[in-house]
Amino acid sequence: MNDATSYTPPKVWKWEQENGGAFANINRPIAGPTHDKELPVGKHPLQLYSLATPNGVKVTVLLEELLAKGHTGAEYDAWLVKIRDGEQFGSGFVGANPNSKIPALVDHSTPTPTRVFESGSILLYLAEKFGEFLPKDPAKRTETLNWLFWQMGSAPYLGGGFGHFYAYAPVKIEYCIDRFAMEVKRQLDVLDRQLADNEYIAGDEYTIADMAIWPWYGAVINNAVYEAAEFLDASSYKNMVRWTKQIGQRAAVKRGRMVNRAMGEPSSQLRERHDASDFETKTQDKIEAAS
Repeated sequence: MNDATSYTPPKVWKWEQENGGAFANINRPIAGPTHDKELPVGKHPLQLYSLATPNGVKVTVLLEELLAKGHTGAEYDAWLVKIRDGEQFGSGFVGANPNSKIPALVDHSTPTPTRVFESGSILLYLAEKFGEFLPKDPAKRTETLNWLFWQMGSAPYLGGGFGHFYAYAPVKIEYCIDRFAMEVKRQLDVLDRQLADNEYIAGDEYTIADMAIWPWYGAVINNAVYEAAEFLDASSYKNMVRWTKQIGQRAAVKRGRMVNRAMGEPSSQLRERHDASDFETKTQDKIEAAS
């Protein structure tokens, strides 16, 4: 590893696998599958292939919110994708998402199964399919989409930028951490100012914008990603603290956080979900107790 203060970029960059940090075993500069593996298909029309990272939680929260509203067509099978093991590079998953990132959704209720990838696209697809959590008023709809796309554009600075260099990089580089910490704090300030005048992100309605933003930025406030809340002085964003707590208290959000979770307290992990009753019978603590 070159000293950050003396590194000179080569004329032509070449991939050195040992330089990938915490995810060196799965990071690579090419796309496509690494092995043949078909995706499992369960009993419901909606098949989700995911992991309970913030991007995955967005979708399971929406699905649980839709079910809570009585949309039985939103019943789904959620299959765990172990990204540290490279399962996202299986041929079936690549067929569902050529970008090999979770989450990926396949809707089998359409004449030909519809693949939907990118978490924001999945939120929009489901909101339109079921007519929920996306206002019908044109101005409110546009405001919701403004914030949905804000999240999609902003979160890479939080995750791949700040999160990588603060938590995962093999060496701590002051310039990189300072650069991305400044940007994340700016983003938190953007949200805090918006929430000073609004109950929810896009106004007075709970929408897919909240579901997109909460798993990332609410997790910063709650110290649930990167353990950086103190470093970022997250508690000083008072409106964000209020909103984070408010969203986190929703029953559907609590359920959505559990789906495809493979870390933390065993009672919080529902690694796969195929029925609503799984929350009562198939959490990891119950599986371990029965084995």
